Amino acid sequence: MTQAVILCGGLGTRLREETEFKPKAMVMIGSKPILWHIMSHYRAYGVRDFILCLGYKGDVIRDYFLNFRNYGNDVQVDLSSGTVTALSEEKADWRVTLIDTGAATLTGARVRKAVKFIQDDRFLLTYGDGIANVDIGQLLSFHAAEGKKATVTAVRPPSRFGELLLDEQTVRSFVEKPQTTVGWINGGFFVFDTAAARDFPDNDDLSLEQDVLEQFSAKGQLSVFKHSGFWQCMDTYREMQILNDMWAKGSAPWKIW
Repeated sequence: MTQAVILCGGLGTRLREETEFKPKAMVMIGSKPILWHIMSHYRAYGVRDFILCLGYKGDVIRDYFLNFRNYGNDVQVDLSSGTVTALSEEKADWRVTLIDTGAATLTGARVRKAVKFIQDDRFLLTYGDGIANVDIGQLLSFHAAEGKKATVTAVRPPSRFGELLLDEQTVRSFVEKPQTTVGWINGGFFVFDTAAARDFPDNDDLSLEQDVLEQFSAKGQLSVFKHSGFWQCMDTYREMQILNDMWAKGSAPWKIW
């Protein structure tokens, strides 16, 4: 069974209006956190086993899943007996592993801490603050066909993210968050060979972007899956509003379930 690792530990400082009291992965789109939207997208492609790398205010995410049946559903509470009865219930068959990867741990180290829970020879990986209509089935097939240690999904939004210098189907240079010059940037939605991730240095200062991916690209071991469809991060209040407006109007491109 293919598993998806989601990085949920960042501070979200550019979205301070929302993240002062909760992690960015729990910022709402409609009545559900963006994390739910990301996981629902994966589930539409048959992925139901998730590993969440917690950090900043991780207890909020932990509480959400421990009480998942009571969030967003109608419930009846009998105060005399303490009995809680679900009057409506969202159907979800996800298996969710919640791991505390540290408040200040960098992204590569968070992935390294999650690897011991991986059961397959490859796994999916993404950030907990970006949503897209990436075809996960095609992404997995592409990674298998390319035969490299990792695959990154490249997208074409405005700048501010890791820029990829491409040579056919291989990443030749990975530079984190420059001014975009060639039009393709790091959109997350990775596939990694598990063996390669197990070889990550055991170092809490290990950056996935600046250490691991730059090294992989320098060695020709990072393939690129080009996604020309919808992709949007949620770094700022304005971007949160964009996603909420799409959802409210029933025009959310990522909703395929």
